[in-house]
Amino acid sequence: MALDITELYNVSSGAIKEAAKAAPTTRIEDYKENGFDAMLHTAIDNINTTNSYLSDAENEEIKWALGETENSHDLSIALQKASTALQYTVAIRDKLLDAYKELIQMQI
Repeated sequence: MALDITELYNVSSGAIKEAAKAAPTTRIEDYKENGFDAMLHTAIDNINTTNSYLSDAENEEIKWALGETENSHDLSIALQKASTALQYTVAIRDKLLDAYKELIQMQI
């Protein structure tokens, strides 16, 4: 069964949209109400979610490699979720490091 390139594009774009919806989220209002504690717990929850997505993707890859599943769609979705969540987590880490560096360079 050959896949047409347009079908492949539609599957990929659908997986990207679903993974973007599933990416960890934060709310600014939570930080304003509860301060640093809420921000720290949200960051930890986001890291746990990212680890979960990475683990799910690895499990799907193992199932695919062992021939336990022939559904490549689930593998594609799991990989895209993991990729999106990891990109989000790395972007937050980079912003936090930039903010830390800026605070260190401030003169009192």
